[in-house]
Amino acid sequence: MGDVLLPLGFGAAASAATLLGGTLALRFQNRITLVLGLAAGVVLGVALFDLLPEALELSRDIYASRTIFGYVALGMSAYLLLDRTLGRAERGLSRWRTHLGPASLTLHSFLDGMGIGLAFQVSEDIGWMVALAVLTHDLADGVNLVGLSLGGTEPGIVRRWLIVNGMAPLLGVAAGLLVRLPDVVLAPLLAIFGGVFLYIGASELVPRSHARDPRLRVTIASIAGVLLMLLVTHLAH
Repeated sequence: MGDVLLPLGFGAAASAATLLGGTLALRFQNRITLVLGLAAGVVLGVALFDLLPEALELSRDIYASRTIFGYVALGMSAYLLLDRTLGRAERGLSRWRTHLGPASLTLHSFLDGMGIGLAFQVSEDIGWMVALAVLTHDLADGVNLVGLSLGGTEPGIVRRWLIVNGMAPLLGVAAGLLVRLPDVVLAPLLAIFGGVFLYIGASELVPRSHARDPRLRVTIASIAGVLLMLLVTHLAH
């Protein structure tokens, strides 16, 4: 039971982080950029110092390192395709524009939660690292969701999508715990999530934080997030 309660607890925390991010964005719209900058660094750090090394370790006697990095590229490419496809759909269907952006973030949050559940199957240490990355990412997702929803004409869209997005990580964790996978599958899956996290950090969070506030302090916050995860993963191992 304890093996289930811990990841579910992180799922609940990720849900709370989404709601907190949205609430902070509503109240402090001009001061949230440092959080986004730090979140970008944390997500990149988890991919570089935790997910990818663990994927290589698990695959040592199963896959060549080139194959694992192929899965990293697959994760980045698949997420890029999803992101661009949803973006094109959002531009092409103006009627649903205020819903498609938040819906894509909600799907991302669900997949993040599923990543927590799957990571805890590898080890508790990996689960903690992925959960930390998801918490910071979902905090940023809450901020971004509010920014997307505020572009709509109905103020109620913000609250409704924030609630739905808040539920997504916990449901994702539950789904991840229901799927039991061997190392031959977990190693590529960690590599794919590493690629996804690299894309989220480098192509979403870093540009968005810089666009909101191009001052040096946001860049320093991102670098601090990377260094923080280097320290945390070093101490964890």
